[in-house]
Amino acid sequence: MRDVAARAGVSGKTVSRVHTGDPHVAPETRARVQRALDELGYLPNALATTFRDGRSAVIGVVVPDVEDPFFAAVVQQVDRTAAAGGMLTIVAGTGQDPAAERARVQTLLSRRLAGLVLAPVSDDQSYLRPWARSTPVVLVDRRPSRLTADSFASDDEHGAHRLTAHLVEHGHRAVAFLGDTAALPTTAARLAGHRRALAETGLPERPELVAMEGADREGAAAAVAALRALPDPPTALLSSNARCTMALAPLLADLGMAVVSFGDFPLSDALVPGVTVLDQHPRRLGELAATRVLDRLAHPERRFRRRETVPATLVERASCTLPS
Repeated sequence: MRDVAARAGVSGKTVSRVHTGDPHVAPETRARVQRALDELGYLPNALATTFRDGRSAVIGVVVPDVEDPFFAAVVQQVDRTAAAGGMLTIVAGTGQDPAAERARVQTLLSRRLAGLVLAPVSDDQSYLRPWARSTPVVLVDRRPSRLTADSFASDDEHGAHRLTAHLVEHGHRAVAFLGDTAALPTTAARLAGHRRALAETGLPERPELVAMEGADREGAAAAVAALRALPDPPTALLSSNARCTMALAPLLADLGMAVVSFGDFPLSDALVPGVTVLDQHPRRLGELAATRVLDRLAHPERRFRRRETVPATLVERASCTLPS
């Protein structure tokens, strides 16, 4: 920048103002500086900017699975919103491993991120406390545990209650629950909502109708086979997330059970039958999370509501009515 300033006969501050598009620079000065920029091939040094400002213009996004349609939609929208605010994003996946979450998050934060959007799998985010004092941290899909941080999430318990009650309203009296792991707070809350709906409608809770092997096609197929083999098999099934429902997709036409899904996914309406879903609006969650990071950076003294619930929408299709 000093070389550009010397060639153009201006100060370094004027070079910076031209480079950032300050409209208050005289046209002839702007042209002279721009000519010097072009002749010297000047490019801004992002690392130097990080040293000067104390943080990079980057938002980190950490989710369990970047291929999961729910988290993929969150990531895409965070990236769009960040770009509109002049930020880049770095994305990392953790699987379902709390240790991997902590390691990857701390590695990202050590790069002096401007902010972090996290969908945690750990049940304790206290390791983030030192970072959260100076860096905006926003959780999506799950609430913080042992950490004061902003969060945007659906009401998992209420949503699953709504889906199970919807099946009961269609006449089903034996409703199964398919998940991937009971260790996740979201799955545990959805199972609790499912059980509450059964109790409120006077239906017995049957442990044999709860399966936690639905994360992939093999597990989902085995779970369905076991449910069908019961002396009193279920006539309906609540899938606890979009990933489990996608694992069920090859079986839907001959499943012999009604199906509802907690979470929408691509082509859910094109399957036969079309799948009834509870749309959690992941793009809205991503937009809110990224906007909160940008707002906290722009207004560090402003008070914001820490915990916000994003309403989900029930989208009814043919799958909840089959079989009759």
